[in-house]
Amino acid sequence: MSVINPEAPAARRTAPARPRPPAAVEPRQSMAALPGFLQYPLTVFTGRALPQQRSLGWTPTFHLVTATASLLLGLAVSVTGYALGGLGLLLLLPGWAMTLHGMRNLRMMIYHQCSHRNMYRSRKPDKAIGHAISSLLVIQNFARYSREHVADHHATGHMTLQDPTVQAFLVSLDMHPGMTRRQMWRRLLLKLVSPRFHFAFSVSRILSFSKESARSEKVTALALYGTAVAATVLTGTWQALLVVWFVPLVPLFQISNTLRLCVKHTFPVKGLEDRRSRAYFTSLTNAIFIGDRAPSPELPAARRALAWGRWTLRMLFVHAPSRYLVLTGDTVVHDYHHRHPRSADWSNYIFARQQDAEEAAAAGDPNRPPYHEVWGLVPAISYVFDSLAVADAEEFDVKRLKSVSKRELFAAFDD
Repeated sequence: MSVINPEAPAARRTAPARPRPPAAVEPRQSMAALPGFLQYPLTVFTGRALPQQRSLGWTPTFHLVTATASLLLGLAVSVTGYALGGLGLLLLLPGWAMTLHGMRNLRMMIYHQCSHRNMYRSRKPDKAIGHAISSLLVIQNFARYSREHVADHHATGHMTLQDPTVQAFLVSLDMHPGMTRRQMWRRLLLKLVSPRFHFAFSVSRILSFSKESARSEKVTALALYGTAVAATVLTGTWQALLVVWFVPLVPLFQISNTLRLCVKHTFPVKGLEDRRSRAYFTSLTNAIFIGDRAPSPELPAARRALAWGRWTLRMLFVHAPSRYLVLTGDTVVHDYHHRHPRSADWSNYIFARQQDAEEAAAAGDPNRPPYHEVWGLVPAISYVFDSLAVADAEEFDVKRLKSVSKRELFAAFDD
């Protein structure tokens, strides 16, 4: 398994990175020195299991229940904070975070697996759950998402102009080959705080939900939102509805959505002849693990104490928000999904990926190339930006997208 250096030239990234020197301990392995009771929490936090670490026995139902519980608990905390007022309004911050976390797990993990008919591996329950989630979150309707996701994103059109992910980069984010990493970061940050961007995104969500949606989806959405709006208007609490529900549903959801888009897949290297092999397709997706290498025990005592302090602060205030609010659920190991989109063990994603990575490394089989990984959300985004910067400008010329609507493209951000 190779660890990707985000500073490496993008043109070299289709090949595995060189092994680390023996003295450089892999970040998750360096955390093995911490007490045993922290090891499973660190595995969930980083998205990376230790070698031979056993699965926690997660099930699809576990993920569905915990995502729903996070959403409901977040709403309860937000309502409490809003009702208290004053300093109690500070409770809105954890409330929004828990609500957003639940929303993102429902969308990125549950809805996604339902589209592959992989949640309960049965058409009716997976479809019913998909309809409920699309109605609640006002996202691209289930039938259309399932069709486009499998046909355009999991086929030979992956990371070509046919792929909605590529279209979202070129049109919605207005990023193109030849731009520098700095230019792309600046454009991304401006989009995240742009009212115009969020308005277009919101309109797109409504359109992509309503177009071709099933009657059950429309009825559920109208019942949920019609009842909520009517009840809050009649009771004079509509402001609470806006603050408690629509803040995480619209701007926060869309910020998380956009950041997630920017780490999903790298662009193919210009002039690459191999566009069909398993090695090629796997080279376009990396795991994104969260965390820093733990301080070396060989440091002098004073420096070691400072290093542990810095490590703790970064884990809490840099990496924890990335994992909890952006790279939720199994998105940290999206590379495993692209190798095994119909895996029955998807619910144990961290451990399934670790086992498959160990087997692939030992096999030496070109049909099972080694896994790749990037550590940290920001380096992962920079890594994708670098791949776009040196991509083929002719191949990814936005002018070739003649029939694409910007508003519809926002629906592809979570593809």
